[in-house]
Amino acid sequence: MRAIQALQAGGPDVLDLVELPTPVPGPGELLVDVAAAGVNFIDTYRRAGVYPMEYPHVVGTEGAGVVAAVGPGVADFAPGDHVAWTNAFGSYAEQVVVPADVAVPVPEPVDLRVAAAVGLQGLTAHYLVTSTYPVQPGDDVLLHAGAGGVGLLATQLAVRRGARVITTVSTEAKADLSRAAGASDVVNYAELDDLTTELPAIVRDLTGGRGVAVVYDSVGKDTFEASLASLRRRGMLVLFGGSSGQVPPFDLQRLNKGGSLFTTRPKLDDYTATRAELLDRASEVYALVASGDLDVRVSATFPLARAADAHRALEARATTGKVLLVPGSGVGSDADTSTATGPTTDPAS
Repeated sequence: MRAIQALQAGGPDVLDLVELPTPVPGPGELLVDVAAAGVNFIDTYRRAGVYPMEYPHVVGTEGAGVVAAVGPGVADFAPGDHVAWTNAFGSYAEQVVVPADVAVPVPEPVDLRVAAAVGLQGLTAHYLVTSTYPVQPGDDVLLHAGAGGVGLLATQLAVRRGARVITTVSTEAKADLSRAAGASDVVNYAELDDLTTELPAIVRDLTGGRGVAVVYDSVGKDTFEASLASLRRRGMLVLFGGSSGQVPPFDLQRLNKGGSLFTTRPKLDDYTATRAELLDRASEVYALVASGDLDVRVSATFPLARAADAHRALEARATTGKVLLVPGSGVGSDADTSTATGPTTDPAS
């Protein structure tokens, strides 16, 4: 089978298409024919050596596909089942071994490419909006990177829970996408001279001077100060990423002065810590996709051989929504964009 290996730490050029033996599932494992693999920032960090990895290694941890074989002791899955996963190393491949305890069933109405696109980002948006800070009807919410994969999904989920969502984006095209997802107000921070002072002023003007109940911030260093200053009394800053860099240490007394504020740095693993919680979250997300109540935007699809181009597009912030690799596909480019709005929509079309 074919797979994409990172031969050494470095830029996208270190990614190479190689032939490897077909993997064999061991006890508690599935062998899956990959329909699509998700491309995520963490893949680029591991490729570049930001996170320690052994080289060469097959890149990727997310995808969806059809079970080809099951290992000893697997009772919940059988060949032919449709499954998705967010935590199986080696997913940039035609076939991958997936631990059965991290695989989730994909309902038959949901296209496998859509399932791959909504896995990591959909589960992240779900835990943020329903658990880290459970959005309540009437809440004002500030969400950075509103046109990103998590941003578009989290906006829809927060609006469904009765919130008013204010988002930040970097272009007018992204602003249009964010509004289409349900954002009531969109701030193009590229038009601001001083994000730290101007954004909180805009937010407080929109909220009658109160500020927002919660800020969902995946940007980090560049937005952290503005996020803190945008919160209402006893508001919560949920820092779930650092695309602009890590937030430096700060004095916790500032939370007191800001109005008894809260801040947290969550990760998906802690919100899918048990098999039951993983299945509950996944079933809720896929049910919304199957019913057409959650739109999943696929920004670009690339054939497996063009994984390096997929990484370049992601690192250049040239994408919105999700980027996928499609084994066996001879088409697809960083210009291929689409929105999957229904349970059987093919995002590559």
